[in-house]
Amino acid sequence: YYRGAVGALLVYDIAKYLTYENAERWLKELQDHADANIVIMLVGNKSDLRHLRAVPTDEARSFAEKNGLSFLETSALDSTNVETAFHNILSGKGQPGKAG
Repeated sequence: YYRGAVGALLVYDIAKYLTYENAERWLKELQDHADANIVIMLVGNKSDLRHLRAVPTDEARSFAEKNGLSFLETSALDSTNVETAFHNILSGKGQPGKAG
């Protein structure tokens, strides 16, 4: 699944903390199997559910910085930052993940 991938979106639900906790496992999976130069972006989805937020933005941003990932929050419901996330990955913007 990883061969030839130039980018990966590691997506969690901002309203479900367990999905954020699982991001660490998925990051390890990417690091173990993807190319060392892959660009990885941590994406907090469902930003439209601010009133149900379970994952603080600062915590997720800190996790991303610590692991050399770029970070963005999106909403698939209202399209906030969705195009930006894909554009940034496809253009190689952001920091390369510490894969390999």
